Amino acid sequence: MGARTALDGAALACEDRCMVNDHRTGPAAAAAPLLPADLALGPVHLIVTDLDRSTSFYERSIGLRLRERDGDRARLGAGGGDLLVLHERPGARPAGRHAGLYHFALLHPTRGELGRAARRLAETGTSIEGASDHGISEAIYLPDPDGNGIELAADRPRERWGDLRDPTTIGPAPLDLPGLIAPVAAEEPAAGAGPGLRVGHLHLHVGDIAGALAFYRDVVGFELMTDFGSAAFVAAGGYHHHLGLNTWRGRGVPPAPDGAVGLERWTVELDAEALAALRGRFAAAGIAAEPAGGGFRVRDPWGIATSFQPAGRDRRTTLGVEGPTATGPPG
Repeated sequence: MGARTALDGAALACEDRCMVNDHRTGPAAAAAPLLPADLALGPVHLIVTDLDRSTSFYERSIGLRLRERDGDRARLGAGGGDLLVLHERPGARPAGRHAGLYHFALLHPTRGELGRAARRLAETGTSIEGASDHGISEAIYLPDPDGNGIELAADRPRERWGDLRDPTTIGPAPLDLPGLIAPVAAEEPAAGAGPGLRVGHLHLHVGDIAGALAFYRDVVGFELMTDFGSAAFVAAGGYHHHLGLNTWRGRGVPPAPDGAVGLERWTVELDAEALAALRGRFAAAGIAAEPAGGGFRVRDPWGIATSFQPAGRDRRTTLGVEGPTATGPPG
């Protein structure tokens, strides 16, 4: 979800919790289509200012492995397909008070793997910004060299999640970092993150929650799982969240300006039937869908790009076929 900080503390304020039902009601929500339960998230594309520096950071501190470098782009993974694609823009400015990336989450398959990730951070002297126990998951938060937010997480068993509709059930509480690391402390250092690592969720800054839900729930087809008022969490298949949406940079923030670091695009992988149905919903809603690889790309009301791609597609084609995407509001 997100570490408890001065920025996101408003998400847990009483007045926001009292708004929990404001975004769930109405005929549009009731009639919203649902994405398939087997949905998967594909590679996250980030804009960075120094490709060498960022590649080194993600290899050394996060445990990813460079799969391929092609000019100003680098693909990284952990033994399977791409998890992260870095796009170098040397003159990109730091992110500011606008819509865009809050963090992306790399989900470890076990608590032990998250413990190894925490140990790697300690052994490499990598600073973190927070660490939280959300009940549904345990998470460590840190920035990359350009300030792009990262969450390293491991889920608890689904039967322990409780009622996701109740914001009070998902914390956060402080994470027991010593207890997380202790079971793996005597092991030989791992060469890198295990192959079970995958993209777990994205969390975005947006200008307003109602508008974000009108797009991501009522058109895309994610289901609203938890609503804080100033933040909402949506998912497919009953997962706690594939996407977080918040107004913690302020309601009404504008799209990210051209030439800023941050999210270039994120990826959702769907089977052919779901992909075709979703494209039809975008057409019916008058939302432009740009062909991209074997699928298509759309932008939300703040210009944030999502690439919808066929499930099982070889992600190595991501660089060569889709190519870079400019940030900014829809044209």
